[in-house]
Amino acid sequence: MFSLKSALAKPFAKRVFKSIQKWSNNPVETQEKVFQDLIAKAAGTEFGKDHDFISINSYADFIKRVPVRDYEALKPYVEKVVAGEKDILWVGKPLYFAKTSGTTSGSKYIPITKESMPSHVEAARNAILMYIHETGNAKFVDGKMIFLQGSPILTEQNGVQLGRLSGIVAHYVPKYLQKNRLPSLKTNCIDDWETKVDAIVEETLPEDMTIISGIPSWVQMYFEKLQEKTGKKVGDIFKNFNLFIFGGVNYEPYRAKFENLIGRKVDSIELYPASEGFFAFQDKQNEKGMLLQLNSGIFYEFIKADEFFDESPLRISIKDVEIGVNYVMIISSNAGLWAYNIGDTIEFTSTKPYRVIVSGRIKHFISAFGEHVIGKEVEQAMQEATANSDIRVSEFTVAPQISPSEGLPYHEWFVEFENNPEDLSALAKKLDESLQKQNSYYFDLIEGKVLQPLKITKVEKDGFQNYMKSIGKLGGQNKIPRLSNDRKIVDLLQ
Repeated sequence: MFSLKSALAKPFAKRVFKSIQKWSNNPVETQEKVFQDLIAKAAGTEFGKDHDFISINSYADFIKRVPVRDYEALKPYVEKVVAGEKDILWVGKPLYFAKTSGTTSGSKYIPITKESMPSHVEAARNAILMYIHETGNAKFVDGKMIFLQGSPILTEQNGVQLGRLSGIVAHYVPKYLQKNRLPSLKTNCIDDWETKVDAIVEETLPEDMTIISGIPSWVQMYFEKLQEKTGKKVGDIFKNFNLFIFGGVNYEPYRAKFENLIGRKVDSIELYPASEGFFAFQDKQNEKGMLLQLNSGIFYEFIKADEFFDESPLRISIKDVEIGVNYVMIISSNAGLWAYNIGDTIEFTSTKPYRVIVSGRIKHFISAFGEHVIGKEVEQAMQEATANSDIRVSEFTVAPQISPSEGLPYHEWFVEFENNPEDLSALAKKLDESLQKQNSYYFDLIEGKVLQPLKITKVEKDGFQNYMKSIGKLGGQNKIPRLSNDRKIVDLLQ
């Protein structure tokens, strides 16, 4: 994923910075070119013929001909690709299928093509080069780097390689960086997550680790095992560890815990990778949001989240988005996904250039009483409520309690603490006040005595890990939903 040693990193970082400036300063033209290229190249595919791509001359034409689909709706085409047929969603056959576990569709097979694969690798590399360009810090590329990821073992299905996205990307690390990269292939192929983390601890302890990367909840497990084994802070074990790279979830709820485990602050870079494409990365240390990748063979559309389930919601392109609005992100790509709902909601923090934050999942919200509370709101509430305190939260999720044994319904927060807060009621009050401030519907329901203020239920140590283990999703790219509109998760947690 990295292509340079420190000697050449700075001039190369400058060159990449200039090329990114070129397209990010011309966003609408860049996206129009991507759109035209996608339509032209896929016109002869089965999907292109079915949707009359040859007569699509504008985005308005595309909206008329290509409806928004989720995986279930696109599945008839995907099944033909999986069966080995050519020229179905994209020209030829894909190079890979990234296999993911869908919540409604069972396993999903997301195609990755010769054209789409490079962006998965280059975007991660460019995130690091932009950091080098901004900070001037390039020493870390000579140290050891780790990415906590899925197994790189691939299987084959009708001539197409099949595996987890992180395992597929592992095959694209340049040869000259293999000696910098951990864990070893043997360790990376271990299936059982707990066994794998133990092996990673053994391998990394004697090394000069400079970059550590992965989903925060699983990196936290690795850090805790390091600390248990040595009795030292992670920053004392790895003196030159100064860069944490993460994606998949918001880091802020974990930041205080991480800084305590590390023993100091380290810089971080946020990535927004998915099986469907590498969408964005943090390009500035002091700017909120990640730079949307407008030049990576992906054409973006957006639908306001609160209108998404209407009969004919308005679809807009990049030029019409507004800052601070919660949108469902729809993509069409050179992997052969068309007007595809990836399930994520995002908000723009900037339009010069276009930067986004992930605000949640369109299916992950609480609206048992019409409040429509989203992931970003509960995470911000936790961040505000624990700021300037010694409270350290390992993990949490939120669910509605519709039928309490007494009193009004409420939101129930299931929290696993690292330490033992003295006053849970004070924390609950702060959380509730923050949520009311952010969400006017929630405020009205509390004021109107439809809901009572939220309550906190403590989760025993390792409760969330045990829950993930019980459903076969411990480790890898799996993560706990921040909130749900039912109690399926919390009933198992309890």
